[in-house]
Amino acid sequence: MTSPTEAKARRNPLLAIFTTVFIDMLGFGILIPVYPLLISDGSPFRVTPEGWSFTQGLIMLGWLQGIFPFFIFIAAPILGQMSDRYGRRPVLAISIFGTAVGYVIFAIGISTASIPLLFIGRALDGITGGNQAVAQAAIGDVSTNENRAKNFGLIGAAFGLGFILGPYIGGRLSGPGKSFYGLFHTPDWFSATTPFWFAAILSLFNCALILTIFPETLKVKMHNSRLQFGRAVSNVVDGFRSDRLRVVLGSAFLFNAGFTFFTTFFGVYLRNNFGFNAGKTGDYFAIIGLFIALSQAVLVGWVAKRLADWKVLRFSLFGTGIVMFIYFFSPTDTSLYIYLTIPFFTFFNGLSMANMGSLVSRSAEMGRQGEAMGIYSSVQSLAQVPASILVGYIATTITSATPLVVSGSCIAAGGLLFLLAFRPKYVGDPPELPGTVPVH
Repeated sequence: MTSPTEAKARRNPLLAIFTTVFIDMLGFGILIPVYPLLISDGSPFRVTPEGWSFTQGLIMLGWLQGIFPFFIFIAAPILGQMSDRYGRRPVLAISIFGTAVGYVIFAIGISTASIPLLFIGRALDGITGGNQAVAQAAIGDVSTNENRAKNFGLIGAAFGLGFILGPYIGGRLSGPGKSFYGLFHTPDWFSATTPFWFAAILSLFNCALILTIFPETLKVKMHNSRLQFGRAVSNVVDGFRSDRLRVVLGSAFLFNAGFTFFTTFFGVYLRNNFGFNAGKTGDYFAIIGLFIALSQAVLVGWVAKRLADWKVLRFSLFGTGIVMFIYFFSPTDTSLYIYLTIPFFTFFNGLSMANMGSLVSRSAEMGRQGEAMGIYSSVQSLAQVPASILVGYIATTITSATPLVVSGSCIAAGGLLFLLAFRPKYVGDPPELPGTVPVH
């Protein structure tokens, strides 16, 4: 017999959707403080005779980071098409289960010092990691014009909450004796694999939630539509052919590439320059997540009432780039400066992220904003691939802080491109103008 709570959840699937996005971001955030442990002294990949050196570890870490967004780039549009054909519920359940299996494989890869298993685990997680797009489609299915903005705001809330808690939990689960503010200490058997097992359990719980209380939100299924396996590439090509989107997407590519240079190896930078362990790194990223949430909730809206999105991007991109150089030149004898930099970083970064998405939506042809946002998502994933791979090689050339210079340069280049090439003539224009995004 269905309980009143389950019956209510089946009428309103937002709880399951919120949980899906939250657990996805929690799992992503958990990994941030753990990755540096794979190349630290005592890592199972460094204690064996055939294990990697620190330099080799940096390069391997870059490839590990890059394989995940690559497979998201390829698979996310396919999962979206499959959800149109078979429904949101089965695609969400299968993809979330695949994410859980990917975490398990990665944990086994760490414990057995198997590099192939690490790559298989991250590849599988990437292939099945497009479930956020399916979750957003489900929100679109059940939303009305009156509550659409509010419902999609839940996605942002789940995203921010997961990013705040994920790094903190990952840091605390990654080793023994880490205190949760004096309440209790983690057991002696905790290690670098523990966060991955925890993320796998969370994903299985999420899968069970989808199967038990999530209703099918798609009313009309596209059974006769053909799956287009090359949609990811064609999406990006279409976007850069569009006069409306070309400059914005080019700036977004450079911004996301630069941001990836920052996030991928910033944990290594904190460890090498300030002696941060996994727990302290997790705490630092949790503070960043908290400030990002505050900036999105308060400052971004305040600025939006006073300046158009394209005007904001003319200074926010440069501001984000400058902050990367501030991190690079921060004195290493104290961590005070990198904490003082957080509000400025999150302010400019929050403005850039929010207004970039807003401008893509407003620049698209009327009635095709959803497709334009899909293209924007593909460009974001694609930008992370070369940046993740290259950052490993760059970090071995001089110091682990070198990627911060590359990060700032990439983001500033995106700002320069936008400043020189963007013209607001297409923003809000009617759909008859040339250069619009074609419909597949």
